[in-house]
Amino acid sequence: MKRRSIRVAAGIALLGAVSAGGAVFAQEKSIEQRLEELDQEVRILKRQQALDKESAAKPKPPVLQADDKGFGFKSADGNFQLKLRGYLQADTAWFLDDEAQNGTDTFQITRARPIIDGTLFQNFDFRIMPDFGRGATTLFDAYVEWKYWPWLQPRIGKFKPPVGLERLQSATANAFITRAFPTSLVPTRDLGLQLGGVIADGVVQYQVGVFNGTLDGGNGDNDNNDGKDYEGRIFVEPFKKTDIGPLQGLGLGIAGTVGDSGGTPSSPNLPTFRTPGQNVFIRYLSGTPATVTNTAFANGQHTRIAPQGYYYWGPFGLMGEYVLSDQEVERRPAGIKTQDHIRNTAWQVTASFVLTGENATFRGVTPQKPFDLKTGGWGAVELVARYSNLRVDPDAFPTYANPTTAAQEARDWGVGVNWYLNKAVKLAVNYNQTNFDGGAAGGGDREAEHAILTRVQLSY
Repeated sequence: MKRRSIRVAAGIALLGAVSAGGAVFAQEKSIEQRLEELDQEVRILKRQQALDKESAAKPKPPVLQADDKGFGFKSADGNFQLKLRGYLQADTAWFLDDEAQNGTDTFQITRARPIIDGTLFQNFDFRIMPDFGRGATTLFDAYVEWKYWPWLQPRIGKFKPPVGLERLQSATANAFITRAFPTSLVPTRDLGLQLGGVIADGVVQYQVGVFNGTLDGGNGDNDNNDGKDYEGRIFVEPFKKTDIGPLQGLGLGIAGTVGDSGGTPSSPNLPTFRTPGQNVFIRYLSGTPATVTNTAFANGQHTRIAPQGYYYWGPFGLMGEYVLSDQEVERRPAGIKTQDHIRNTAWQVTASFVLTGENATFRGVTPQKPFDLKTGGWGAVELVARYSNLRVDPDAFPTYANPTTAAQEARDWGVGVNWYLNKAVKLAVNYNQTNFDGGAAGGGDREAEHAILTRVQLSY
Protein backbone atom coordinates (compact mmCIF):
# COMPACT_ATOMS: atom_id res chain seq x y z
CA MET A 1 0.00 0.00 0.00
CA LYS A 2 2.85 2.23 0.90
CA ARG A 3 4.60 1.52 -2.41
CA ARG A 4 1.44 2.25 -4.36
CA SER A 5 1.14 5.62 -2.70
CA ILE A 6 4.72 6.38 -3.58
CA ARG A 7 4.08 5.49 -7.24
CA VAL A 8 0.97 7.63 -7.38
CA ALA A 9 2.85 10.58 -5.90
CA ALA A 10 5.69 10.10 -8.38
CA GLY A 11 3.23 10.01 -11.29
CA ILE A 12 1.56 13.18 -10.13
CA ALA A 13 4.96 14.87 -9.82
CA LEU A 14 5.92 13.70 -13.32
CA LEU A 15 2.66 15.00 -14.78
CA GLY A 16 3.30 18.32 -13.04
CA ALA A 17 6.79 18.54 -14.45
CA VAL A 18 5.55 17.72 -17.94
CA SER A 19 2.83 20.39 -17.68
CA ALA A 20 5.31 22.99 -16.46
CA GLY A 21 7.67 22.20 -19.33
CA GLY A 22 4.86 22.49 -21.84
CA ALA A 23 3.94 25.93 -20.46
CA VAL A 24 7.56 27.08 -20.73
CA PHE A 25 7.76 25.80 -24.32
CA ALA A 26 4.48 27.49 -25.21
CA GLN A 27 5.74 30.73 -23.69
CA GLU A 28 9.00 30.52 -25.65
CA LYS A 29 7.03 29.92 -28.87
CA SER A 30 4.80 32.97 -28.25
CA ILE A 31 7.85 35.22 -27.84
CA GLU A 32 9.37 33.97 -31.10
CA GLN A 33 6.13 34.64 -32.94
CA ARG A 34 5.90 38.09 -31.48
CA LEU A 35 9.48 38.91 -32.48
CA GLU A 36 8.76 37.68 -35.99
CA GLU A 37 5.61 39.83 -36.16
CA LEU A 38 7.50 42.88 -34.94
CA ASP A 39 10.20 42.26 -37.53
CA GLN A 40 7.56 42.04 -40.23
CA GLU A 41 5.97 45.29 -39.06
CA VAL A 42 9.34 47.05 -39.17
CA ARG A 43 9.91 45.79 -42.69
CA ILE A 44 6.47 47.09 -43.74
CA LEU A 45 7.18 50.51 -42.20
CA LYS A 46 10.55 50.70 -43.94
CA ARG A 47 8.96 49.82 -47.26
CA GLN A 48 6.23 52.41 -46.77
CA GLN A 49 8.87 55.00 -45.91
CA ALA A 50 10.78 54.15 -49.07
CA LEU A 51 7.58 54.44 -51.12
CA ASP A 52 6.85 57.81 -49.54
CA LYS A 53 10.31 59.03 -50.44
CA GLU A 54 9.88 57.83 -54.02
CA SER A 55 6.51 59.55 -54.23
CA ALA A 56 7.93 62.80 -52.85
CA ALA A 57 10.80 62.65 -55.31
CA LYS A 58 8.47 62.34 -58.30
CA PRO A 59 7.42 65.71 -59.81
CA LYS A 60 3.78 66.55 -59.28
CA PRO A 61 1.68 67.22 -62.37
CA PRO A 62 1.20 70.87 -63.41
CA VAL A 63 -1.97 72.75 -62.49
CA LEU A 64 -4.07 73.72 -65.50
CA GLN A 65 -5.98 77.02 -65.52
CA ALA A 66 -8.88 78.25 -67.64
CA ASP A 67 -10.88 81.16 -66.28
CA ASP A 68 -11.66 84.84 -66.87
CA LYS A 69 -7.98 85.68 -66.33
CA GLY A 70 -6.86 83.63 -69.30
CA PHE A 71 -5.52 80.18 -70.04
CA GLY A 72 -2.35 78.60 -68.76
CA PHE A 73 -0.66 76.20 -66.45
CA LYS A 74 1.81 76.28 -63.56
CA SER A 75 3.95 73.92 -61.55
CA ALA A 76 2.52 72.48 -58.34
CA ASP A 77 4.74 74.76 -56.24
CA GLY A 78 3.88 77.84 -58.33
CA ASN A 79 7.50 78.61 -59.19
CA PHE A 80 6.94 78.16 -62.93
CA GLN A 81 3.92 79.60 -64.73
CA LEU A 82 2.76 80.29 -68.26
CA LYS A 83 -0.34 82.33 -69.06
CA LEU A 84 -1.92 82.78 -72.47
CA ARG A 85 -3.94 85.98 -72.71
CA GLY A 86 -4.74 88.62 -75.28
CA TYR A 87 -7.28 91.02 -76.72
CA LEU A 88 -8.96 91.90 -79.99
CA GLN A 89 -10.47 95.27 -80.94
CA ALA A 90 -12.64 95.47 -84.07
CA ASP A 91 -13.51 99.09 -84.87
CA THR A 92 -15.41 101.20 -87.35
CA ALA A 93 -15.04 104.90 -88.21
CA TRP A 94 -17.69 107.04 -89.89
CA PHE A 95 -17.11 110.69 -90.83
CA LEU A 96 -19.97 113.18 -91.10
CA ASP A 97 -19.97 116.39 -93.18
CA ASP A 98 -16.60 115.40 -94.63
CA GLU A 99 -16.65 117.59 -97.72
CA ALA A 100 -12.84 117.73 -97.88
CA GLN A 101 -12.72 113.92 -97.63
CA ASN A 102 -10.10 114.01 -94.91
CA GLY A 103 -11.43 110.75 -93.46
CA THR A 104 -12.39 107.38 -94.90
CA ASP A 105 -15.35 105.39 -93.59
CA THR A 106 -13.90 102.04 -92.69
CA PHE A 107 -13.95 98.78 -90.77
CA GLN A 108 -10.63 97.73 -89.26
CA ILE A 109 -8.93 95.50 -86.72
CA THR A 110 -7.19 98.12 -84.62
CA ARG A 111 -5.49 95.68 -82.25
CA ALA A 112 -5.05 91.90 -82.31
CA ARG A 113 -2.60 91.09 -79.54
CA PRO A 114 -1.84 87.64 -78.15
CA ILE A 115 0.00 87.90 -74.83
CA ILE A 116 2.36 85.35 -73.32
CA ASP A 117 3.08 86.01 -69.64
CA GLY A 118 5.31 83.73 -67.63
CA THR A 119 7.23 83.20 -64.41
CA LEU A 120 10.53 81.35 -64.05
CA PHE A 121 12.04 80.28 -60.72
CA GLN A 122 9.32 82.18 -58.82
CA ASN A 123 10.75 85.70 -59.17
CA PHE A 124 11.54 86.20 -62.86
CA ASP A 125 8.56 87.37 -64.92
CA PHE A 126 8.48 87.85 -68.67
CA ARG A 127 6.05 89.06 -71.30
CA ILE A 128 5.90 88.75 -75.09
CA MET A 129 3.17 90.68 -76.91
CA PRO A 130 3.07 91.15 -80.68
CA ASP A 131 0.31 93.00 -82.52
CA PHE A 132 -1.30 92.03 -85.82
CA GLY A 133 -3.69 94.96 -86.07
CA ARG A 134 -3.99 97.44 -88.96
CA GLY A 135 -2.59 94.92 -91.41
CA ALA A 136 0.92 94.96 -89.92
CA THR A 137 2.97 92.85 -87.53
CA THR A 138 4.66 94.79 -84.73
CA LEU A 139 6.36 93.73 -81.52
CA PHE A 140 4.99 95.82 -78.66
CA ASP A 141 6.27 94.11 -75.51
CA ALA A 142 9.21 91.79 -74.91
CA TYR A 143 10.80 92.11 -71.49
CA VAL A 144 12.06 90.34 -68.37
CA GLU A 145 11.46 91.63 -64.83
CA TRP A 146 12.90 90.49 -61.50
CA LYS A 147 10.20 90.80 -58.83
CA TYR A 148 11.88 89.67 -55.62
CA TRP A 149 11.37 92.96 -53.78
CA PRO A 150 8.21 95.06 -54.27
CA TRP A 151 10.23 98.26 -53.82
CA LEU A 152 12.90 97.44 -56.43
CA GLN A 153 11.98 95.56 -59.60
CA PRO A 154 14.45 95.79 -62.50
CA ARG A 155 12.98 95.42 -65.99
CA ILE A 156 14.85 95.15 -69.29
CA GLY A 157 13.58 94.86 -72.84
CA LYS A 158 10.85 96.61 -74.79
CA PHE A 159 7.85 98.06 -72.96
CA LYS A 160 5.95 101.26 -72.17
CA PRO A 161 8.26 104.01 -70.89
CA PRO A 162 6.97 105.59 -67.65
CA VAL A 163 5.64 108.89 -68.99
CA GLY A 164 2.04 109.35 -70.18
CA LEU A 165 -0.78 108.46 -67.77
CA GLU A 166 -3.30 107.37 -70.41
CA ARG A 167 -0.53 105.56 -72.28
CA LEU A 168 0.30 103.55 -69.15
CA GLN A 169 -3.36 102.55 -68.88
CA SER A 170 -4.20 99.36 -70.76
CA ALA A 171 -5.86 99.89 -74.12
CA THR A 172 -8.67 97.62 -72.90
CA ALA A 173 -9.44 100.00 -70.00
CA ASN A 174 -9.35 103.35 -71.86
CA ALA A 175 -12.54 105.36 -71.50
CA PHE A 176 -12.50 106.32 -75.21
CA ILE A 177 -11.78 104.26 -78.30
CA THR A 178 -8.78 106.45 -79.22
CA ARG A 179 -6.46 108.10 -76.75
CA ALA A 180 -6.37 111.86 -76.15
CA PHE A 181 -3.81 114.30 -77.58
CA PRO A 182 -1.28 114.17 -74.68
CA THR A 183 -0.55 110.56 -75.62
CA SER A 184 0.67 111.85 -79.01
CA LEU A 185 3.58 113.60 -77.23
CA VAL A 186 4.90 110.64 -75.22
CA PRO A 187 6.65 107.45 -76.37
CA THR A 188 4.50 104.41 -77.08
CA ARG A 189 7.16 101.71 -76.59
CA ASP A 190 10.94 101.82 -76.29
CA LEU A 191 13.90 99.58 -75.50
CA GLY A 192 15.70 100.14 -72.23
CA LEU A 193 16.42 99.32 -68.61
CA GLN A 194 14.08 100.44 -65.84
CA LEU A 195 14.08 100.28 -62.05
CA GLY A 196 10.67 100.59 -60.44
CA GLY A 197 8.55 99.53 -57.54
CA VAL A 198 6.05 100.48 -54.87
CA ILE A 199 6.75 101.99 -51.46
CA ALA A 200 4.63 102.38 -48.32
CA ASP A 201 2.34 99.48 -49.19
CA GLY A 202 1.53 100.82 -52.64
CA VAL A 203 0.98 104.46 -51.70
CA VAL A 204 4.00 105.56 -53.75
CA GLN A 205 4.95 104.20 -57.18
CA TYR A 206 8.16 105.12 -58.98
CA GLN A 207 10.07 104.26 -62.15
CA VAL A 208 13.41 105.48 -63.45
CA GLY A 209 15.19 104.23 -66.52
CA VAL A 210 17.45 104.72 -69.49
CA PHE A 211 16.08 104.07 -72.99
CA ASN A 212 17.21 104.28 -76.58
CA GLY A 213 14.88 107.21 -77.06
CA THR A 214 12.11 107.56 -79.60
CA LEU A 215 10.04 110.30 -81.18
CA ASP A 216 6.72 111.48 -79.75
CA GLY A 217 4.18 108.71 -80.19
CA GLY A 218 6.92 106.41 -81.45
CA ASN A 219 7.29 102.66 -81.11
CA GLY A 220 11.05 102.27 -80.98
CA ASP A 221 12.84 99.13 -82.16
CA ASN A 222 16.24 100.43 -83.22
CA ASP A 223 18.54 103.29 -82.28
CA ASN A 224 20.19 105.49 -84.90
CA ASN A 225 22.42 107.52 -82.55
CA ASP A 226 24.49 107.24 -79.37
CA GLY A 227 22.24 109.56 -77.37
CA LYS A 228 19.91 108.01 -74.78
CA ASP A 229 16.77 109.18 -73.00
CA TYR A 230 16.64 109.28 -69.20
CA GLU A 231 13.10 108.93 -67.98
CA GLY A 232 11.37 108.90 -64.63
CA ARG A 233 7.99 109.03 -62.95
CA ILE A 234 6.60 109.22 -59.43
CA PHE A 235 2.94 108.70 -58.64
CA VAL A 236 1.37 109.03 -55.20
CA GLU A 237 -2.03 107.94 -53.88
CA PRO A 238 -1.81 109.71 -50.50
CA PHE A 239 -5.12 108.48 -49.07
CA LYS A 240 -5.05 104.93 -50.43
CA LYS A 241 -4.49 103.29 -47.03
CA THR A 242 -6.61 105.67 -44.94
CA ASP A 243 -10.24 105.45 -43.85
CA ILE A 244 -11.17 108.56 -45.83
CA GLY A 245 -13.29 106.81 -48.44
CA PRO A 246 -13.98 109.77 -50.77
CA LEU A 247 -10.22 110.40 -51.16
CA GLN A 248 -8.87 106.85 -51.45
CA GLY A 249 -9.04 106.99 -55.24
CA LEU A 250 -7.00 110.19 -55.61
CA GLY A 251 -3.66 109.86 -57.39
CA LEU A 252 -1.19 112.56 -58.43
CA GLY A 253 2.11 112.28 -60.25
CA ILE A 254 4.69 113.77 -62.52
CA ALA A 255 6.88 112.25 -65.20
CA GLY A 256 9.60 113.48 -67.51
CA THR A 257 12.30 112.61 -70.01
CA VAL A 258 15.54 114.20 -71.13
CA GLY A 259 17.95 113.14 -73.82
CA ASP A 260 19.45 113.84 -77.22
CA SER A 261 17.60 112.96 -80.37
CA GLY A 262 19.32 112.73 -83.72
CA GLY A 263 17.76 112.50 -87.13
CA THR A 264 18.63 112.82 -90.80
CA PRO A 265 16.66 113.95 -93.85
CA SER A 266 16.07 110.30 -94.76
CA SER A 267 15.11 109.42 -91.16
CA PRO A 268 13.86 112.68 -89.59
CA ASN A 269 12.84 111.20 -86.22
CA LEU A 270 9.96 113.69 -85.96
CA PRO A 271 6.32 112.83 -85.18
CA THR A 272 3.12 112.99 -87.18
CA PHE A 273 0.00 114.02 -85.26
CA ARG A 274 -3.44 112.47 -85.80
CA THR A 275 -7.02 113.28 -84.85
CA PRO A 276 -9.25 110.96 -82.76
CA GLY A 277 -10.45 109.66 -86.13
CA GLN A 278 -6.79 108.81 -86.92
CA ASN A 279 -6.43 111.35 -89.72
CA VAL A 280 -3.14 113.24 -90.01
CA PHE A 281 -3.43 116.96 -89.29
CA ILE A 282 0.24 117.91 -89.04
CA ARG A 283 3.47 116.69 -90.60
CA TYR A 284 6.84 118.34 -90.53
CA LEU A 285 8.28 119.34 -93.89
CA SER A 286 9.56 116.42 -95.90
CA GLY A 287 10.68 116.62 -99.53
CA THR A 288 11.36 114.10 -102.25
CA PRO A 289 14.18 113.42 -102.44
CA ALA A 290 14.73 114.18 -98.75
CA THR A 291 17.54 116.70 -98.29
CA VAL A 292 18.63 119.13 -95.57
CA THR A 293 17.12 121.87 -97.70
CA ASN A 294 13.56 120.59 -97.95
CA THR A 295 13.27 118.32 -94.90
CA ALA A 296 13.06 119.09 -91.17
CA PHE A 297 14.70 116.64 -88.80
CA ALA A 298 15.42 116.23 -85.09
CA ASN A 299 18.90 117.26 -84.03
CA GLY A 300 19.51 118.02 -80.38
CA GLN A 301 17.99 117.86 -76.93
CA HIS A 302 14.52 116.42 -76.45
CA THR A 303 12.76 117.09 -73.15
CA ARG A 304 9.30 116.16 -71.91
CA ILE A 305 7.43 117.00 -68.72
CA ALA A 306 4.09 115.42 -67.85
CA PRO A 307 2.10 116.27 -64.69
CA GLN A 308 -0.85 113.91 -64.30
CA GLY A 309 -3.56 112.65 -61.98
CA TYR A 310 -6.83 110.81 -61.54
CA TYR A 311 -9.69 110.60 -59.07
CA TYR A 312 -12.10 107.69 -58.62
CA TRP A 313 -14.94 107.56 -56.12
CA GLY A 314 -17.60 104.92 -56.49
CA PRO A 315 -19.05 105.07 -60.02
CA PHE A 316 -17.36 108.42 -60.80
CA GLY A 317 -13.98 108.76 -62.49
CA LEU A 318 -11.84 111.71 -63.56
CA MET A 319 -8.48 111.69 -65.35
CA GLY A 320 -6.30 114.59 -66.47
CA GLU A 321 -2.80 115.16 -67.78
CA TYR A 322 -0.62 117.75 -69.47
CA VAL A 323 2.45 117.12 -71.62
CA LEU A 324 5.08 119.53 -72.91
CA SER A 325 7.50 118.17 -75.52
CA ASP A 326 10.52 120.35 -76.36
CA GLN A 327 12.51 119.10 -79.36
CA GLU A 328 15.41 120.76 -81.17
CA VAL A 329 14.62 120.69 -84.88
CA GLU A 330 16.94 121.55 -87.80
CA ARG A 331 16.54 122.48 -91.43
CA ARG A 332 18.81 124.23 -93.91
CA PRO A 333 16.74 126.20 -96.39
CA ALA A 334 18.89 127.84 -99.06
CA GLY A 335 21.89 126.12 -97.48
CA ILE A 336 21.65 128.19 -94.26
CA LYS A 337 21.42 126.12 -91.06
CA THR A 338 18.32 126.92 -89.02
CA GLN A 339 17.74 125.26 -85.65
CA ASP A 340 15.01 125.93 -83.07
CA HIS A 341 13.45 124.48 -79.97
CA ILE A 342 9.92 123.46 -80.98
CA ARG A 343 7.68 123.26 -77.89
CA ASN A 344 4.44 121.39 -78.49
CA THR A 345 1.88 121.05 -75.70
CA ALA A 346 -1.23 118.96 -75.11
CA TRP A 347 -3.71 118.41 -72.29
CA GLN A 348 -6.89 116.48 -71.63
CA VAL A 349 -9.63 115.93 -69.05
CA THR A 350 -11.78 112.79 -69.16
CA ALA A 351 -14.82 112.15 -66.94
CA SER A 352 -16.78 108.91 -66.57
CA PHE A 353 -19.81 107.68 -64.67
CA VAL A 354 -21.02 104.08 -64.33
CA LEU A 355 -24.82 104.11 -64.50
CA THR A 356 -25.22 100.59 -63.12
CA GLY A 357 -23.43 101.33 -59.85
CA GLU A 358 -20.11 99.53 -60.30
CA ASN A 359 -16.91 101.23 -59.22
CA ALA A 360 -14.95 103.17 -61.80
CA THR A 361 -11.22 102.39 -61.64
CA PHE A 362 -8.01 103.06 -63.57
CA ARG A 363 -8.09 99.42 -64.65
CA GLY A 364 -11.62 99.55 -66.04
CA VAL A 365 -15.07 98.44 -64.92
CA THR A 366 -16.06 94.95 -63.75
CA PRO A 367 -19.81 94.21 -64.07
CA GLN A 368 -21.54 93.03 -60.91
CA LYS A 369 -24.11 91.15 -62.99
CA PRO A 370 -22.62 89.91 -66.29
CA PHE A 371 -24.85 89.87 -69.32
CA ASP A 372 -26.97 86.71 -69.28
CA LEU A 373 -30.50 86.46 -70.69
CA LYS A 374 -31.27 83.48 -68.45
CA THR A 375 -30.45 85.26 -65.19
CA GLY A 376 -31.47 88.74 -66.29
CA GLY A 377 -27.99 90.24 -65.94
CA TRP A 378 -27.22 93.16 -68.26
CA GLY A 379 -23.61 93.98 -67.45
CA ALA A 380 -22.37 97.50 -66.71
CA VAL A 381 -22.99 100.73 -68.61
CA GLU A 382 -20.62 103.71 -68.46
CA LEU A 383 -21.01 107.25 -69.82
CA VAL A 384 -17.82 109.14 -70.76
CA ALA A 385 -16.94 112.70 -71.81
CA ARG A 386 -13.61 114.27 -72.76
CA TYR A 387 -11.97 117.50 -73.84
CA SER A 388 -8.50 117.44 -75.36
CA ASN A 389 -6.20 120.02 -76.93
CA LEU A 390 -2.91 119.94 -78.86
CA ARG A 391 -1.01 123.11 -79.77
CA VAL A 392 1.98 123.14 -82.10
CA ASP A 393 4.68 125.74 -81.41
CA PRO A 394 4.13 128.77 -83.71
CA ASP A 395 7.91 128.74 -84.35
CA ALA A 396 7.39 125.56 -86.35
CA PHE A 397 5.74 127.58 -89.14
CA PRO A 398 6.69 128.03 -91.91
CA THR A 399 10.32 126.88 -91.58
CA TYR A 400 9.61 123.36 -90.31
CA ALA A 401 5.93 122.85 -91.19
CA ASN A 402 3.68 124.13 -93.95
CA PRO A 403 0.80 126.23 -92.50
CA THR A 404 -1.40 125.51 -95.53
CA THR A 405 -1.39 121.75 -94.85
CA ALA A 406 -0.50 121.49 -91.15
CA ALA A 407 -2.87 122.81 -88.47
CA GLN A 408 -1.37 124.84 -85.63
CA GLU A 409 -3.91 123.70 -83.03
CA ALA A 410 -6.52 120.99 -82.62
CA ARG A 411 -9.35 121.06 -80.07
CA ASP A 412 -11.41 117.91 -79.56
CA TRP A 413 -14.45 117.16 -77.47
CA GLY A 414 -16.13 113.80 -77.31
CA VAL A 415 -18.86 111.78 -75.61
CA GLY A 416 -19.43 108.06 -75.51
CA VAL A 417 -21.09 105.00 -74.04
CA ASN A 418 -19.29 101.82 -72.93
CA TRP A 419 -21.25 98.62 -72.33
CA TYR A 420 -19.34 95.95 -70.40
CA LEU A 421 -21.23 92.71 -71.03
CA ASN A 422 -18.77 90.87 -68.79
CA LYS A 423 -15.07 91.03 -67.96
CA ALA A 424 -14.18 89.84 -71.46
CA VAL A 425 -16.59 91.65 -73.81
CA LYS A 426 -17.01 95.42 -74.19
CA LEU A 427 -18.99 97.44 -76.73
CA ALA A 428 -18.27 101.15 -77.22
CA VAL A 429 -19.66 104.05 -79.24
CA ASN A 430 -17.98 107.51 -79.38
CA TYR A 431 -18.72 110.79 -81.05
CA ASN A 432 -15.74 113.15 -81.47
CA GLN A 433 -15.65 116.63 -82.93
CA THR A 434 -12.27 118.20 -83.64
CA ASN A 435 -11.79 121.84 -84.65
CA PHE A 436 -8.56 123.27 -86.02
CA ASP A 437 -6.65 126.51 -86.31
CA GLY A 438 -4.91 126.73 -89.67
CA GLY A 439 -4.10 123.84 -91.92
CA ALA A 440 -6.06 124.87 -94.98
CA ALA A 441 -4.99 126.40 -98.28
CA GLY A 442 -5.00 130.18 -98.31
CA GLY A 443 -4.34 130.42 -94.58
CA GLY A 444 -7.80 129.29 -93.48
CA ASP A 445 -8.80 126.68 -90.94
CA ARG A 446 -8.95 123.00 -91.75
CA GLU A 447 -12.46 121.56 -91.95
CA ALA A 448 -13.74 120.29 -88.60
CA GLU A 449 -13.79 116.54 -88.13
CA HIS A 450 -17.04 114.87 -87.01
CA ALA A 451 -16.37 111.21 -86.30
CA ILE A 452 -18.53 108.38 -85.02
CA LEU A 453 -16.33 105.53 -83.77
CA THR A 454 -17.47 102.09 -82.62
CA ARG A 455 -15.68 99.13 -81.08
CA VAL A 456 -16.23 95.49 -80.22
CA GLN A 457 -13.58 94.36 -77.76
CA LEU A 458 -12.74 90.88 -76.60
CA SER A 459 -10.12 90.51 -73.86
CA TYR A 460 -9.13 87.60 -71.68
